[in-house]
Amino acid sequence: MDGLDTQVLDAARRWAAEGRRFALVTVARTWGSAPRPPGAWMAVRDDGRVIGSVSGGCIEDDLIRRVLAGEFAGDSAPRIVRYGVTADEAHRFGLPCGGTLELVLEPAPDAALLADLGERLAGGQLALRRVSLTSGRVAIEPGSAGDSLQWDGETLVTLHGPAWRLLIIGAGQISHYLATMAQALGYRVFVCDPRSEYGDGWQVPGTTWVAGMPDDAVTELALDPRSAVVALTHDPKLDDLALLEALKSPAFYVGALGSHANNAKRRARLLEYFDLSQAEVDRLHGPVGLPIGSRTPPEIAVSILAEMTAVKNGTHARATTPVADPYACRVA
Repeated sequence: MDGLDTQVLDAARRWAAEGRRFALVTVARTWGSAPRPPGAWMAVRDDGRVIGSVSGGCIEDDLIRRVLAGEFAGDSAPRIVRYGVTADEAHRFGLPCGGTLELVLEPAPDAALLADLGERLAGGQLALRRVSLTSGRVAIEPGSAGDSLQWDGETLVTLHGPAWRLLIIGAGQISHYLATMAQALGYRVFVCDPRSEYGDGWQVPGTTWVAGMPDDAVTELALDPRSAVVALTHDPKLDDLALLEALKSPAFYVGALGSHANNAKRRARLLEYFDLSQAEVDRLHGPVGLPIGSRTPPEIAVSILAEMTAVKNGTHARATTPVADPYACRVA
């Protein structure tokens, strides 16, 4: 569940507690090019207020118009709403390349079930939300890491889980930008740096400080396939042990700052001195980040998050162009 969808759930629960009527809209299926993926959420309140997104804006505008007109007010049963079925409609709603969206709209979501889902997520659980258009029944069930969105035209099952997690090793300047940007992308950010000269100055709201050594932090967090680790200290005594534990974990992304030369030395150390296989070492993204010519700390943070996003979405190809390392001169 990404950050925007978490905001939708929070707003829906708040509106329900206030007694406001609203519709919950979920992207069930897409054809062609679509701005938002299946599972994306949007909530539209009875006064037209919106949180979340299912497209680039035009479909939201039409749904707002229909809600304000009271089109869905007389019914509580979930229904299918389609956009872009014809080329003319796709053009009218701004769907690129003839894209088509199939949405499941719930005119009156159950407040107790929304609260149940929120409580499960707050407790760190994965949950499935099952919406049956045939019976109108909605259920919340335990989920697992192997579950995924399912839609057969009658029943929509969406997977909701704890926020994606990012552990940053090192509390330097790049880390400040990386932590701030990662939170905007829906990551729960943890930071570990045993060096007091860095830790004492850490002031990024919303992040969680993990005391102790980085390798202990990796173990303590019990990394899963929704976790990422980025080592930014440029100190092998801190980075290498953390990377050792992270590369053995199911984390979807493990990266380390450094030049090509320094990362080659790091890989050699990990193979020679630690109990890691070649396949495990090959999982390391180093130099970390996509090669976008980044040189400043915020640019490097952007490149790291871009690569993490590509890996998470299954579209990443290893880069061959060197990524600038402004700190390479500091490492022997």
